[in-house]
Amino acid sequence: MRLSASAPSVSRAEAVTAARRIVVKVGSSSLTTAKGAIDDSRVVGVVHALAERRASGAEIVLVTSGAIAAGLEPLGLKVRPRDLATQQAAASIGQGLLMHRYTEAFADHGVTVGQVLMTAEDVVRRAHYRNAQRTLYRLLELGALPIVNENDTVATDEIRFGDNDRLAALVAHLVHADLFVMLSDVDALYDAPPTRKGAARIPVVSHPDQLDAVDVGKRGSAVGTGGMVTKVAAARIAAGAGIPVVLAHAQSAAAALVGDDVGTWFTASGRRVPTRLLWLAHAASPHGCLMLDAGAVRAIVERRASLLPAGVTGVEGAFVAGDPVDLVDEKGHTVARGLVNFDATELPPLLGRSTRELAKQLGTAYEREVVHRDDLAVLGRQTDDGGSAT
Repeated sequence: MRLSASAPSVSRAEAVTAARRIVVKVGSSSLTTAKGAIDDSRVVGVVHALAERRASGAEIVLVTSGAIAAGLEPLGLKVRPRDLATQQAAASIGQGLLMHRYTEAFADHGVTVGQVLMTAEDVVRRAHYRNAQRTLYRLLELGALPIVNENDTVATDEIRFGDNDRLAALVAHLVHADLFVMLSDVDALYDAPPTRKGAARIPVVSHPDQLDAVDVGKRGSAVGTGGMVTKVAAARIAAGAGIPVVLAHAQSAAAALVGDDVGTWFTASGRRVPTRLLWLAHAASPHGCLMLDAGAVRAIVERRASLLPAGVTGVEGAFVAGDPVDLVDEKGHTVARGLVNFDATELPPLLGRSTRELAKQLGTAYEREVVHRDDLAVLGRQTDDGGSAT
């Protein structure tokens, strides 16, 4: 199915040139050689484009991949390791090399950079995400350019983002960006795999439903974890939260940052939501699930109410108070995700009972929600990559 532009290019140009705060994501394959070594010319090219846009008055936050990839050659590894421990070892070497190159390249333009390493755990919990936000804001206030990466040296399978495309989309929301730019080794989104005869560039995506007809494949590069599927998922997150997106080749960075018709333009298709709830929906890994009756599902989805013990019919998983859990309807569909206020072992005796009854029998400490509405993100339909589409 061929998708066509539904918005004039001048709107894109105006939006890009008017953007005052821009989050730019660059992937591993755009910074390194096929063997994993950092390609200085590629780093310099990206940095030059960002420095020029910054000189025009915009604030830039760079989300970079490449730490694990940059550590492969020094360790004598020919391909990206599959096991977590070796990935962490490669990242511990590569992160320093990558930041050294960025520091030197930006210094040539008189720009000071600051490193910000994140895990999903840092930004899902209430107290943690504000710390990350304050750090990024303060770096910008001081005139520095923040460089964000996932903290691969300590992140475990349970607390990692999995790909920096999603991390970058969430950072764009965290810093209230006006624009999100994804730089990759592909020049645009196509209506079929680019290697297929007749595949055509999609210049504009004005609604997420347009993406349902696009075959984006599954695989990333030999040195990265992403691929077009993660980029489309990241574009859904950002555009759905009110931030327009550009997807373009890293070599077209300068053109993308001034609004030229390169790559694919995703128009903002939604409104901003509370930042922590966006992180909860897209960054948190559930530690278990709560099964709900129909009444509780309606209360959560339609009224955005808190979840009370009376509406919970079952508990699965080994979680403690404060952990993210999925809320599941009677058909097994995940309808929301929230931070639970009880340990898994505490909940079974409480199920189906009113908070008033529990307070009377067990004390006022039990007169509270299982998940408070302020700690609850309602999810849309689930996508193949494990995220959610709203």
